[in-house]
Amino acid sequence: MRKVLNNDALNDEFVKNGYVRVPFITPTEVAELKQKFFDTLPKSGGQITASETGVANSRLVTYDFTFIDKNPEYKREVFNIITAFFKPHMDRLLANYRPIIANYIRKQTETGEVPLHENWAFADERKCFTVSIWCPLVDSTVDNGTLQVVPGSHKRFGEIRGPMIPWELDNIKQEIIEKHLVPLETKAGDCVILDDSIVHYSAINKTGDLRLAIQLICIPSEFPSIHYHMNPSVSMEQVEVLEVDVDFYMQFNPWKNPGNVKRVRTIPYKHRTIDESEFIERLHGPRFDELSEKKGLIEKLKEVFA
Repeated sequence: MRKVLNNDALNDEFVKNGYVRVPFITPTEVAELKQKFFDTLPKSGGQITASETGVANSRLVTYDFTFIDKNPEYKREVFNIITAFFKPHMDRLLANYRPIIANYIRKQTETGEVPLHENWAFADERKCFTVSIWCPLVDSTVDNGTLQVVPGSHKRFGEIRGPMIPWELDNIKQEIIEKHLVPLETKAGDCVILDDSIVHYSAINKTGDLRLAIQLICIPSEFPSIHYHMNPSVSMEQVEVLEVDVDFYMQFNPWKNPGNVKRVRTIPYKHRTIDESEFIERLHGPRFDELSEKKGLIEKLKEVFA
């Protein structure tokens, strides 16, 4: 499997747990990025509301991410700001990765719960790891809604992930929140580098202060970025694999049918949900990329000894 982090010890920790915590940017850069957030905020077009998603019975979005802003030019400016600050630090830590999505994540008082989820798939996860660099710009604590993860849950659930694709953990989200999460309290300027397939969550901000963080999603430089799209009005049993680029995410409404993009193939999909006992069993079992490698080895051995 392709290396994620340049440092061997950190890479081993990441592969085992699905995340690492490391120092990242300087206090000066923290202050500058906070100021850039407030400087650019007047250009925001506002968050896409439930009524604007184009999907019947959409739930209210309770979190404030740049990614779901209605102004593509604002999203582009934020992307350029964040990548310019993060690139030297990213290059120091990551083994030749490139950014595809950048977010300011704002939690105001008594708001900002991000439901239990895995990030979408952004590349072929049987061949590589895609990552999010999550960097708070204020000290992130349990009280203000810090990131929480299920250690080791990466590449074990929901391999095919996209905005309209149902999730196999939907029926046990509360059990996972109550029993299996580890909060990652993180100092401003440090970061968590997490696999996009790790199961994670964050609660509301219970303090009187703004909790501000940055997320930068990165994929290996040599891999194409993909997006899994399901159109429920057409079929709940097939998913289109799209090949996309950074500009795709600038214009993208996650809930609507993508426009003129490259369709790579269509794959069958059968939705099922699992219970907590299966969740625990799979949490301690092999990752789906490991199962894929084992299957490939068996097929090669069959060819050799045929």
